[in-house]
Amino acid sequence: MSRRWLFADQLGPHFLDDRHQPVLLIESKAVFRRRVFHRQKAHLVLSALRHRAAELGDQARYLRAETYRDGLRRVREPLEVCHPTSRRALDFVRRQERVRVLPARGFVTGLDDFADWADARRGALRLDAFYRFARQRHAVLVEGDEPTGGRWSLDQGNRHPPPKDADHLPVPAPPTPREDDIDAEARADLDRWEREGIRFAGQDGPRRFPATRREAQARLRHFLRHRLPLFGPYEDAMLSTDPWLAHSMLSSSFNLGLLDPMEAIRGAEQAYRAKAAPLPSVEGFVRQLLGWRDFVWNLYWYHDAGWRDSNALAARRTVPAWWQELDADAVRAHCLTDVLSGVREHGWVHHVPRLMVLGNYALQRGWRPAELVDWFHRNFVDGYEWVMTGNVIGMSQYADLGQLTTKPYASGGTYINRMSDYCGGCPYDPKRPLGDTACPFTAGYWSFLHRNRQRIPGNARMARSIKQLDRLTDVDAVLAQEKQRGDAAP
Repeated sequence: MSRRWLFADQLGPHFLDDRHQPVLLIESKAVFRRRVFHRQKAHLVLSALRHRAAELGDQARYLRAETYRDGLRRVREPLEVCHPTSRRALDFVRRQERVRVLPARGFVTGLDDFADWADARRGALRLDAFYRFARQRHAVLVEGDEPTGGRWSLDQGNRHPPPKDADHLPVPAPPTPREDDIDAEARADLDRWEREGIRFAGQDGPRRFPATRREAQARLRHFLRHRLPLFGPYEDAMLSTDPWLAHSMLSSSFNLGLLDPMEAIRGAEQAYRAKAAPLPSVEGFVRQLLGWRDFVWNLYWYHDAGWRDSNALAARRTVPAWWQELDADAVRAHCLTDVLSGVREHGWVHHVPRLMVLGNYALQRGWRPAELVDWFHRNFVDGYEWVMTGNVIGMSQYADLGQLTTKPYASGGTYINRMSDYCGGCPYDPKRPLGDTACPFTAGYWSFLHRNRQRIPGNARMARSIKQLDRLTDVDAVLAQEKQRGDAAP
């Protein structure tokens, strides 16, 4: 039986053909030397990789090396590896004479199936169409060929703001991992690497995310039993005193390969069948996994490598130092300082702060999309190039002019005010685009529209916003104000 080389995001049993199969694991120090990763992400990856080696025992050969190439020089036997998750890694393994590359695992819809579906489409590829295809293809939440409940998407019912006057959702916190000797060793090694000159971002802290399959399964069971019912209604809500809300906090577990997404999808479906969770919450969770996650993964490979460098809105400004350094203390706007603090302290915030606070602000300021892909990749515990290319290039920065979505995800402060508790007590007024209390998101929205009105394709969804821009009597003053603000922390 061939020895299976597992990358650090291929750590679950579904990446092996036999539970007794010999395994190779390589820990590459150069990965952390080349780029400034969040300290907690580096800890999670090292911990997960080393825990998997400990679980496998003599079945695994574990090598610590400066580079993958250095590690492979110490291996003489033929190897096989599942399709890696980045183009750089795929190119590397394909150049190795003794390594056979197998099809990708860890996703539901295969690359060939997606390509067949996409090739048959006319026009832009859209999540809704793919999601319907995937539901039918894999028989998830369907009755025959029809969607359970009569509609493919129940998203309209899953957009509630946080409960008024509540400081948290009434759900129990997810299980907290217990650190062990492996975690202590990883932390000591990271401390030593820092003394040697390897740099990290963010704050160190207790490990909050699963590093083993057992921990991930425990969190999944807890989510399905206790948190899934309220996930749907509040999946788009933001609450400064409750960053976790009812989210599963399992994205890093899926992206490390600790969980097979289909086991979570079937678990959520069973919760609905057993009347333990309402259909809108279950459908919303399934859409995140079977729909969005598989969609951005497949698009990463379906599009050519140049997709990552798309910049159709000509965003040329460099991401500023306060953002790169996660300096939330330099920011006065409540929403932005809270979300940036979350990244600094946890290496994680849920998808709406990523999109409508971080991504929205960067889009309005015209920061380079490729730099943002890199920033999200390095600073989020669940961040990988395949994830962030679609999420940043195609969605939050609209850098491909609609290959992924029909309009830019740009908004003024009113959206943030409606969906969060951030605006109360903030020095900025979400209704004001001009003056000392002008909300940087509201003013930035009009500045963004004015700068890009000739670049954004015309459609009905944008027509109303452009008409509002044309009726704005003090637009010149707003533009001058935002030019003066520039990239300074708001």
